[in-house]
Amino acid sequence: MESFTAGLISLEDAQAKMQAQLKPITDSLMVSLAEAAGRITASAIQSPIDVPSFDNAAMDGYAVRLADVAAGVPLPVVGKAFAGAPFNGDWPAASAIRIMTGAPVPAGCEAVVMQEQTTLQDDAVTINAAVTAGQNIRRVGEDVRAGALVLAAGVRLGAAELPLLASLGIAQVSVLRKLRVAIFSTGDELRPVGEPLEAGQIYDTNRFTVSLMLNKLGCEVVDLGIVKDDPAALRAAFAEADHQSDVVISTGGVSVGEADFTKAMLEELGAITFWKLAIKPGKPFAFGRLASSWFCGLPGNPVSAAATFYQLVQPMLAQLTGQTRSPLPTRQRVRAATRLKKSPGRLDFQRGILQRTANGELEVSTTGPQGSHIYSSFALANCFIVLERERGDVEPGEWVEVEPFNTLLEG
Repeated sequence: MESFTAGLISLEDAQAKMQAQLKPITDSLMVSLAEAAGRITASAIQSPIDVPSFDNAAMDGYAVRLADVAAGVPLPVVGKAFAGAPFNGDWPAASAIRIMTGAPVPAGCEAVVMQEQTTLQDDAVTINAAVTAGQNIRRVGEDVRAGALVLAAGVRLGAAELPLLASLGIAQVSVLRKLRVAIFSTGDELRPVGEPLEAGQIYDTNRFTVSLMLNKLGCEVVDLGIVKDDPAALRAAFAEADHQSDVVISTGGVSVGEADFTKAMLEELGAITFWKLAIKPGKPFAFGRLASSWFCGLPGNPVSAAATFYQLVQPMLAQLTGQTRSPLPTRQRVRAATRLKKSPGRLDFQRGILQRTANGELEVSTTGPQGSHIYSSFALANCFIVLERERGDVEPGEWVEVEPFNTLLEG
Protein backbone atom coordinates (compact mmCIF):
# COMPACT_ATOMS: atom_id res chain seq x y z
CA MET A 1 0.00 0.00 0.00
CA GLU A 2 2.82 2.44 0.79
CA SER A 3 4.42 2.09 -2.65
CA PHE A 4 1.03 2.41 -4.34
CA THR A 5 0.25 5.70 -2.57
CA ALA A 6 3.80 7.13 -2.52
CA GLY A 7 3.94 10.62 -4.01
CA LEU A 8 0.20 11.20 -3.68
CA ILE A 9 -0.95 14.36 -1.91
CA SER A 10 -4.07 14.62 0.21
CA LEU A 11 -7.21 16.38 -0.91
CA GLU A 12 -6.73 18.98 1.82
CA ASP A 13 -3.19 19.75 0.65
CA ALA A 14 -4.37 20.01 -2.95
CA GLN A 15 -7.16 22.41 -1.99
CA ALA A 16 -4.75 24.51 0.10
CA LYS A 17 -2.23 24.74 -2.75
CA MET A 18 -4.96 25.88 -5.15
CA GLN A 19 -6.39 28.42 -2.72
CA ALA A 20 -2.96 29.90 -2.06
CA GLN A 21 -2.40 30.70 -5.74
CA LEU A 22 -5.81 31.74 -7.05
CA LYS A 23 -6.82 35.40 -7.27
CA PRO A 24 -10.42 36.42 -8.02
CA ILE A 25 -11.25 38.23 -11.23
CA THR A 26 -12.31 41.86 -10.79
CA ASP A 27 -13.89 42.84 -14.14
CA SER A 28 -17.51 43.84 -13.63
CA LEU A 29 -20.57 45.08 -15.48
CA MET A 30 -24.04 46.37 -14.68
CA VAL A 31 -26.98 44.09 -15.45
CA SER A 32 -30.71 44.25 -14.79
CA LEU A 33 -32.19 42.08 -12.05
CA ALA A 34 -33.81 39.95 -14.74
CA GLU A 35 -30.34 39.15 -16.12
CA ALA A 36 -28.63 38.73 -12.75
CA ALA A 37 -29.70 35.21 -11.74
CA GLY A 38 -26.63 33.11 -11.04
CA ARG A 39 -24.26 36.07 -11.31
CA ILE A 40 -21.83 37.10 -8.56
CA THR A 41 -22.00 40.51 -6.87
CA ALA A 42 -18.93 42.61 -7.73
CA SER A 43 -19.29 44.94 -4.75
CA ALA A 44 -21.27 45.30 -1.55
CA ILE A 45 -24.86 46.49 -1.87
CA GLN A 46 -26.44 48.90 0.61
CA SER A 47 -30.13 49.61 0.98
CA PRO A 48 -31.25 52.94 -0.50
CA ILE A 49 -34.45 52.93 1.60
CA ASP A 50 -35.98 51.78 4.87
CA VAL A 51 -38.02 48.58 4.66
CA PRO A 52 -40.80 49.01 5.55
CA SER A 53 -40.70 52.65 4.55
CA PHE A 54 -43.70 53.44 6.81
CA ASP A 55 -45.36 51.94 9.89
CA ASN A 56 -48.00 49.46 8.70
CA ALA A 57 -50.40 46.81 9.92
CA ALA A 58 -49.09 43.27 10.26
CA MET A 59 -52.58 41.78 9.89
CA ASP A 60 -56.22 42.60 9.26
CA GLY A 61 -57.93 44.15 12.26
CA TYR A 62 -58.55 47.48 13.95
CA ALA A 63 -56.25 50.42 14.66
CA VAL A 64 -56.70 51.76 18.18
CA ARG A 65 -55.26 54.13 20.77
CA LEU A 66 -54.57 52.46 24.11
CA ALA A 67 -56.50 55.08 26.09
CA ASP A 68 -59.66 54.26 24.09
CA VAL A 69 -59.62 50.52 24.82
CA ALA A 70 -61.74 49.24 27.72
CA ALA A 71 -63.10 45.77 28.31
CA GLY A 72 -66.60 45.34 26.91
CA VAL A 73 -66.84 48.91 25.63
CA PRO A 74 -67.65 49.13 21.88
CA LEU A 75 -65.67 51.62 19.78
CA PRO A 76 -67.35 53.16 16.73
CA VAL A 77 -65.54 52.33 13.49
CA VAL A 78 -65.03 55.70 11.82
CA GLY A 79 -62.96 54.79 8.76
CA LYS A 80 -60.95 52.22 6.82
CA ALA A 81 -57.31 51.92 5.83
CA PHE A 82 -56.13 49.70 2.97
CA ALA A 83 -52.73 48.92 1.51
CA GLY A 84 -52.21 51.71 -1.00
CA ALA A 85 -55.22 53.66 0.31
CA PRO A 86 -54.45 54.95 3.82
CA PHE A 87 -56.92 56.63 6.21
CA ASN A 88 -56.23 60.36 6.09
CA GLY A 89 -59.28 61.84 7.81
CA ASP A 90 -59.81 63.10 11.34
CA TRP A 91 -59.77 60.35 13.94
CA PRO A 92 -62.11 61.20 16.80
CA ALA A 93 -61.33 60.07 20.33
CA ALA A 94 -62.89 56.83 21.60
CA SER A 95 -63.15 55.25 18.13
CA ALA A 96 -61.35 52.69 15.95
CA ILE A 97 -60.32 52.40 12.34
CA ARG A 98 -60.71 49.25 10.29
CA ILE A 99 -57.27 48.41 8.84
CA MET A 100 -55.97 45.78 6.41
CA THR A 101 -52.58 44.06 6.30
CA GLY A 102 -49.92 46.33 4.82
CA ALA A 103 -51.94 49.52 5.21
CA PRO A 104 -50.17 52.54 6.79
CA VAL A 105 -51.25 52.93 10.40
CA PRO A 106 -53.08 56.23 11.07
CA ALA A 107 -51.31 58.96 13.00
CA GLY A 108 -51.75 58.28 16.71
CA CYS A 109 -52.29 54.54 16.31
CA GLU A 110 -50.66 52.61 19.16
CA ALA A 111 -51.76 49.07 18.33
CA VAL A 112 -53.54 46.94 15.78
CA VAL A 113 -55.94 44.36 17.20
CA MET A 114 -56.44 41.33 14.99
CA GLN A 115 -60.02 40.89 13.87
CA GLU A 116 -60.23 37.41 15.46
CA GLN A 117 -59.96 39.12 18.88
CA THR A 118 -62.88 41.46 18.24
CA THR A 119 -66.65 41.49 17.85
CA LEU A 120 -68.25 43.82 15.30
CA GLN A 121 -71.87 44.90 15.74
CA ASP A 122 -73.72 47.92 14.37
CA ASP A 123 -70.50 49.52 13.05
CA ALA A 124 -68.86 49.34 16.46
CA VAL A 125 -66.07 46.98 17.50
CA THR A 126 -65.56 45.43 20.93
CA ILE A 127 -62.03 44.35 21.87
CA ASN A 128 -62.03 40.90 23.50
CA ALA A 129 -58.35 40.56 24.42
CA ALA A 130 -55.62 42.48 26.19
CA VAL A 131 -53.91 45.13 24.04
CA THR A 132 -50.25 46.08 24.29
CA ALA A 133 -48.40 49.02 22.79
CA GLY A 134 -47.03 48.34 19.29
CA GLN A 135 -48.73 45.00 18.77
CA ASN A 136 -49.18 43.95 15.14
CA ILE A 137 -47.44 47.07 13.82
CA ARG A 138 -44.47 46.76 11.46
CA ARG A 139 -42.18 49.69 12.19
CA VAL A 140 -40.15 51.75 9.72
CA GLY A 141 -36.87 49.99 8.94
CA GLU A 142 -37.78 46.90 10.95
CA ASP A 143 -36.62 44.65 8.10
CA VAL A 144 -33.85 46.78 6.54
CA ARG A 145 -32.52 50.21 7.48
CA ALA A 146 -31.49 52.71 4.80
CA GLY A 147 -27.73 52.46 4.33
CA ALA A 148 -27.52 48.98 5.86
CA LEU A 149 -25.43 46.29 4.16
CA VAL A 150 -27.79 44.04 2.21
CA LEU A 151 -25.40 41.80 0.28
CA ALA A 152 -21.65 41.52 0.45
CA ALA A 153 -19.38 41.24 -2.57
CA GLY A 154 -18.96 37.69 -3.80
CA VAL A 155 -22.55 36.54 -3.31
CA ARG A 156 -24.25 34.38 -5.94
CA LEU A 157 -27.59 35.95 -6.78
CA GLY A 158 -30.55 33.60 -6.66
CA ALA A 159 -34.17 33.26 -5.60
CA ALA A 160 -33.41 34.50 -2.08
CA GLU A 161 -31.28 37.52 -3.01
CA LEU A 162 -32.92 38.95 -6.13
CA PRO A 163 -36.41 39.51 -4.63
CA LEU A 164 -34.71 41.26 -1.71
CA LEU A 165 -33.02 43.69 -4.13
CA ALA A 166 -36.31 44.16 -5.96
CA SER A 167 -38.04 45.04 -2.68
CA LEU A 168 -35.49 47.83 -2.25
CA GLY A 169 -36.23 49.29 -5.68
CA ILE A 170 -32.80 48.27 -7.01
CA ALA A 171 -33.23 47.68 -10.75
CA GLN A 172 -29.58 47.05 -11.69
CA VAL A 173 -26.67 45.41 -9.93
CA SER A 174 -22.91 45.31 -10.52
CA VAL A 175 -21.77 41.74 -11.15
CA LEU A 176 -18.51 40.08 -12.09
CA ARG A 177 -18.09 39.07 -15.70
CA LYS A 178 -18.51 35.38 -16.35
CA LEU A 179 -15.46 33.16 -16.09
CA ARG A 180 -14.32 31.93 -19.50
CA VAL A 181 -13.47 28.24 -19.36
CA ALA A 182 -12.01 26.34 -22.33
CA ILE A 183 -12.57 22.59 -22.40
CA PHE A 184 -11.32 19.75 -24.55
CA SER A 185 -10.99 15.98 -24.35
CA THR A 186 -7.98 13.93 -25.37
CA GLY A 187 -7.99 10.42 -26.78
CA ASP A 188 -8.00 8.67 -30.14
CA GLU A 189 -10.76 6.40 -28.87
CA LEU A 190 -13.28 9.20 -28.28
CA ARG A 191 -16.24 10.00 -30.48
CA PRO A 192 -18.73 12.88 -30.09
CA VAL A 193 -22.04 11.95 -28.48
CA GLY A 194 -24.55 10.95 -31.16
CA GLU A 195 -22.10 9.72 -33.79
CA PRO A 196 -21.76 5.98 -34.59
CA LEU A 197 -19.03 4.08 -32.78
CA GLU A 198 -16.40 1.99 -34.50
CA ALA A 199 -14.50 -0.88 -32.93
CA GLY A 200 -12.66 0.18 -29.77
CA GLN A 201 -14.28 3.62 -29.60
CA ILE A 202 -16.32 5.20 -26.78
CA TYR A 203 -18.44 8.31 -26.45
CA ASP A 204 -16.88 11.51 -25.13
CA THR A 205 -19.18 11.81 -22.11
CA ASN A 206 -16.65 13.68 -19.95
CA ARG A 207 -16.59 16.85 -22.04
CA PHE A 208 -20.39 16.75 -22.21
CA THR A 209 -20.58 16.37 -18.41
CA VAL A 210 -18.06 19.14 -17.73
CA SER A 211 -19.85 21.49 -20.11
CA LEU A 212 -23.16 20.86 -18.31
CA MET A 213 -21.56 21.58 -14.95
CA LEU A 214 -19.85 24.75 -16.17
CA ASN A 215 -23.10 26.08 -17.62
CA LYS A 216 -24.83 25.34 -14.34
CA LEU A 217 -22.14 27.33 -12.53
CA GLY A 218 -22.67 30.31 -14.83
CA CYS A 219 -19.41 30.06 -16.78
CA GLU A 220 -18.85 30.99 -20.41
CA VAL A 221 -17.75 27.75 -22.08
CA VAL A 222 -15.28 27.59 -24.98
CA ASP A 223 -15.59 24.03 -26.34
CA LEU A 224 -12.56 22.95 -28.35
CA GLY A 225 -13.83 19.42 -28.94
CA ILE A 226 -11.74 16.25 -29.05
CA VAL A 227 -7.96 16.44 -29.45
CA LYS A 228 -6.08 13.43 -30.77
CA ASP A 229 -3.25 11.77 -28.82
CA ASP A 230 -0.65 13.73 -30.74
CA PRO A 231 1.83 16.21 -29.21
CA ALA A 232 1.45 18.76 -32.01
CA ALA A 233 -2.35 18.70 -31.86
CA LEU A 234 -2.27 18.92 -28.09
CA ARG A 235 0.19 21.82 -28.15
CA ALA A 236 -2.07 23.73 -30.55
CA ALA A 237 -5.14 23.05 -28.39
CA PHE A 238 -3.36 24.28 -25.26
CA ALA A 239 -2.24 27.46 -27.03
CA GLU A 240 -5.74 28.24 -28.29
CA ALA A 241 -7.38 27.43 -24.97
CA ASP A 242 -4.88 29.53 -23.02
CA HIS A 243 -5.43 32.48 -25.35
CA GLN A 244 -9.22 32.40 -25.01
CA SER A 245 -9.91 31.65 -21.37
CA ASP A 246 -9.33 32.15 -17.66
CA VAL A 247 -9.32 28.42 -16.98
CA VAL A 248 -8.44 25.46 -19.20
CA ILE A 249 -9.94 22.05 -18.39
CA SER A 250 -8.95 18.90 -20.23
CA THR A 251 -10.15 15.36 -19.61
CA GLY A 252 -7.90 12.36 -20.09
CA GLY A 253 -4.18 12.13 -20.78
CA VAL A 254 -2.98 12.73 -17.21
CA SER A 255 -2.41 9.11 -16.27
CA VAL A 256 0.74 7.05 -16.90
CA GLY A 257 0.00 5.43 -20.24
CA GLU A 258 2.31 5.71 -23.24
CA ALA A 259 -0.17 7.95 -25.06
CA ASP A 260 -0.92 10.23 -22.08
CA PHE A 261 0.72 13.43 -23.29
CA THR A 262 -1.21 16.06 -21.30
CA LYS A 263 1.09 16.11 -18.27
CA ALA A 264 4.21 16.33 -20.46
CA MET A 265 2.67 19.16 -22.47
CA LEU A 266 1.75 21.06 -19.35
CA GLU A 267 5.33 20.77 -18.10
CA GLU A 268 6.52 22.17 -21.43
CA LEU A 269 4.05 25.06 -21.70
CA GLY A 270 3.46 25.94 -18.06
CA ALA A 271 4.03 24.75 -14.52
CA ILE A 272 2.45 21.87 -12.60
CA THR A 273 1.55 22.59 -8.99
CA PHE A 274 0.55 19.01 -8.23
CA TRP A 275 -0.32 15.77 -9.96
CA LYS A 276 -1.71 12.57 -8.42
CA LEU A 277 -4.02 12.78 -5.43
CA ALA A 278 -4.60 10.36 -2.59
CA ILE A 279 -8.30 10.14 -3.40
CA LYS A 280 -10.55 7.60 -5.05
CA PRO A 281 -11.90 8.08 -7.63
CA GLY A 282 -9.68 10.75 -9.16
CA LYS A 283 -6.02 9.97 -8.45
CA PRO A 284 -4.69 11.34 -11.81
CA PHE A 285 -5.74 14.99 -11.41
CA ALA A 286 -3.35 17.77 -12.48
CA PHE A 287 -3.40 21.43 -11.52
CA GLY A 288 -1.10 24.10 -12.82
CA ARG A 289 -0.58 27.37 -14.63
CA LEU A 290 -0.30 28.23 -18.32
CA ALA A 291 0.86 31.59 -19.68
CA SER A 292 -2.53 33.30 -19.25
CA SER A 293 -4.79 30.81 -17.53
CA TRP A 294 -5.13 28.18 -14.85
CA PHE A 295 -5.19 24.54 -15.87
CA CYS A 296 -7.01 21.50 -14.52
CA GLY A 297 -6.45 18.08 -16.02
CA LEU A 298 -9.29 15.72 -15.14
CA PRO A 299 -8.97 11.93 -15.25
CA GLY A 300 -10.36 10.09 -18.25
CA ASN A 301 -12.71 7.79 -16.34
CA PRO A 302 -16.17 9.43 -16.18
CA VAL A 303 -16.80 9.01 -12.44
CA SER A 304 -13.29 10.26 -11.64
CA ALA A 305 -13.74 13.29 -13.88
CA ALA A 306 -17.08 14.22 -12.29
CA ALA A 307 -15.85 13.65 -8.73
CA THR A 308 -12.68 15.72 -9.13
CA PHE A 309 -14.59 18.50 -10.88
CA TYR A 310 -17.04 18.55 -7.97
CA GLN A 311 -14.48 18.44 -5.17
CA LEU A 312 -11.67 20.55 -6.69
CA VAL A 313 -12.73 22.50 -9.77
CA GLN A 314 -16.04 23.70 -8.37
CA PRO A 315 -14.45 25.38 -5.30
CA MET A 316 -11.68 26.75 -7.55
CA LEU A 317 -14.21 28.47 -9.83
CA ALA A 318 -16.02 29.85 -6.79
CA GLN A 319 -12.76 31.33 -5.47
CA LEU A 320 -11.93 32.88 -8.85
CA THR A 321 -15.27 34.71 -8.77
CA GLY A 322 -14.71 35.90 -5.20
CA GLN A 323 -17.54 33.89 -3.68
CA THR A 324 -17.45 34.00 0.09
CA ARG A 325 -19.55 30.89 0.68
CA SER A 326 -18.19 27.42 -0.05
CA PRO A 327 -20.23 25.60 -2.69
CA LEU A 328 -19.62 22.26 -0.96
CA PRO A 329 -22.31 21.22 1.55
CA THR A 330 -21.40 20.56 5.17
CA ARG A 331 -20.62 16.93 5.87
CA GLN A 332 -22.55 15.04 8.53
CA ARG A 333 -22.17 11.75 10.38
CA VAL A 334 -24.75 9.04 9.86
CA ARG A 335 -24.86 5.26 10.19
CA ALA A 336 -24.16 2.98 7.24
CA ALA A 337 -27.14 0.84 6.29
CA THR A 338 -25.12 -1.45 4.04
CA ARG A 339 -21.63 -2.88 3.91
CA LEU A 340 -19.10 -0.65 2.14
CA LYS A 341 -15.98 -2.13 0.54
CA LYS A 342 -12.80 -0.07 0.83
CA SER A 343 -9.04 -0.58 0.82
CA PRO A 344 -6.85 1.66 3.02
CA GLY A 345 -4.63 4.22 1.29
CA ARG A 346 -6.82 6.86 -0.32
CA LEU A 347 -9.71 9.12 0.72
CA ASP A 348 -12.73 7.48 -0.91
CA PHE A 349 -15.77 9.29 -2.32
CA GLN A 350 -18.32 6.54 -2.74
CA ARG A 351 -21.74 7.31 -4.15
CA GLY A 352 -24.54 6.79 -1.63
CA ILE A 353 -28.24 7.12 -0.99
CA LEU A 354 -29.02 9.21 2.10
CA GLN A 355 -32.50 8.70 3.53
CA ARG A 356 -34.49 8.62 6.76
CA THR A 357 -35.49 5.44 8.51
CA ALA A 358 -38.99 4.77 9.84
CA ASN A 359 -37.97 6.30 13.20
CA GLY A 360 -36.69 9.48 11.51
CA GLU A 361 -32.94 8.84 11.72
CA LEU A 362 -30.66 9.41 8.72
CA GLU A 363 -28.79 6.47 7.24
CA VAL A 364 -26.81 5.92 4.07
CA SER A 365 -26.58 2.95 1.75
CA THR A 366 -24.37 2.24 -1.24
CA THR A 367 -25.55 2.62 -4.82
CA GLY A 368 -23.78 -0.64 -5.63
CA PRO A 369 -20.53 -1.18 -7.56
CA GLN A 370 -18.22 1.84 -7.24
CA GLY A 371 -15.96 1.43 -10.26
CA SER A 372 -14.72 4.68 -11.83
CA HIS A 373 -16.41 3.71 -15.10
CA ILE A 374 -19.89 3.18 -13.54
CA TYR A 375 -21.47 6.59 -14.06
CA SER A 376 -24.95 5.26 -13.30
CA SER A 377 -23.91 5.47 -9.65
CA PHE A 378 -24.36 9.25 -9.86
CA ALA A 379 -27.88 8.89 -11.24
CA LEU A 380 -28.84 6.73 -8.26
CA ALA A 381 -27.02 8.73 -5.57
CA ASN A 382 -27.82 11.88 -3.62
CA CYS A 383 -24.57 12.12 -1.63
CA PHE A 384 -20.93 11.15 -1.35
CA ILE A 385 -19.96 8.72 1.39
CA VAL A 386 -16.58 10.10 2.47
CA LEU A 387 -14.39 7.33 3.86
CA GLU A 388 -11.13 8.26 5.59
CA ARG A 389 -7.83 7.54 3.90
CA GLU A 390 -6.71 4.74 6.25
CA ARG A 391 -10.14 3.21 6.74
CA GLY A 392 -10.97 -0.27 5.50
CA ASP A 393 -14.31 -1.98 4.94
CA VAL A 394 -17.35 -0.54 6.71
CA GLU A 395 -19.95 -2.78 8.29
CA PRO A 396 -23.67 -1.92 8.64
CA GLY A 397 -24.30 0.24 11.71
CA GLU A 398 -20.89 1.94 11.67
CA TRP A 399 -20.69 5.74 11.60
CA VAL A 400 -19.57 7.37 8.34
CA GLU A 401 -19.35 10.90 6.97
CA VAL A 402 -21.66 11.89 4.13
CA GLU A 403 -21.62 14.98 1.94
CA PRO A 404 -25.06 15.65 0.37
CA PHE A 405 -24.94 16.66 -3.29
CA ASN A 406 -25.50 20.33 -4.02
CA THR A 407 -27.46 21.55 -7.04
CA LEU A 408 -24.55 20.75 -9.36
CA LEU A 409 -25.34 17.03 -9.08
CA GLU A 410 -28.90 17.09 -7.78
CA GLY A 411 -30.40 17.78 -11.20
